[in-house]
Amino acid sequence: MFKTFMTTVAAAALLALPATAFELDDRYTDADGDLIADIPTDESQWLDPSVLIFAYTPVEDPAVYAEVWQPFLDHMSELTGKPVQFFPVQSNAAQIEAMRAGRLHVAGFNTGSNPLAVACAGFRSFAMMAAADGSFGYEMEIITHPDSGISTVEDIKGRNMAFTSETSNSGFKAPSAILASEFDMLPGRDFTPAFSGAHDQSILGVVNKDYDAAAIANSVRNRMVARDVISEDDYEIVYTSQTFPTTGYGTVYNLHPDLQAKVQEAFFTFDWAGTSMEEEFQNSGEAQFIPITFLENWSVIRQIDEANGVSYSCN
Repeated sequence: MFKTFMTTVAAAALLALPATAFELDDRYTDADGDLIADIPTDESQWLDPSVLIFAYTPVEDPAVYAEVWQPFLDHMSELTGKPVQFFPVQSNAAQIEAMRAGRLHVAGFNTGSNPLAVACAGFRSFAMMAAADGSFGYEMEIITHPDSGISTVEDIKGRNMAFTSETSNSGFKAPSAILASEFDMLPGRDFTPAFSGAHDQSILGVVNKDYDAAAIANSVRNRMVARDVISEDDYEIVYTSQTFPTTGYGTVYNLHPDLQAKVQEAFFTFDWAGTSMEEEFQNSGEAQFIPITFLENWSVIRQIDEANGVSYSCN
């Protein structure tokens, strides 16, 4: 779906880069310049499904999160007047393809796959989880197991290191840029890369000593610790990045405009108190949905894509 070409750049230069030149697939228009697909003016192109399909980013066990999200989906159903079904996706690619094909109407796409979803699937993001005080974000961490002999990033040379998938920001894009720019380390030349498919699998792979090190999102690690899936003694952190935006939530571009408005209302009026959403996501410091824009909040991610030489093909 896309190619990644590793380049070596200075860390300061990475942050100083202009935002990546970003283009939508030819099937979409962007008359207002906000970098997301416009809602079609032709009403015959609007989707008005009998059931709204929602998917959460495939970071962890879908079965667990189907239950976690149910109170919110019930709230969305009440406001839209339509049943809402949780769709358990197994990969970022499957999630993007489902929206591109019109089978997925509302979704949360992880940080790194957001640009691809926007460009190729007509994803219109508008919300993100945040703490009660409005602060948001997570950090990419490089972790290892206590018996690995790795205490610095440089110690990973000659070892194996797990990434999640090539669409993941913290699981691949950011660590790739950082390893190249700050440490002059490239996969294949300096270490053996592996792809686990998900952050929880990378974390468990390190804990079980299948991987010497892994690049992961600390929000996922925090939730796994809170649920006693792992303990803090099972791993060591050797690198922590700057703060990045979290999962972005939105709709497919051609969902009926009235439905899009109601879906947005559902996100911003949901009461988290006493729900499974509060119980689960408080473990990573999140307590509400806040408005965001792809243009502004994903600028740093487009910069990382620029540093990595990422380009997208929607065919």
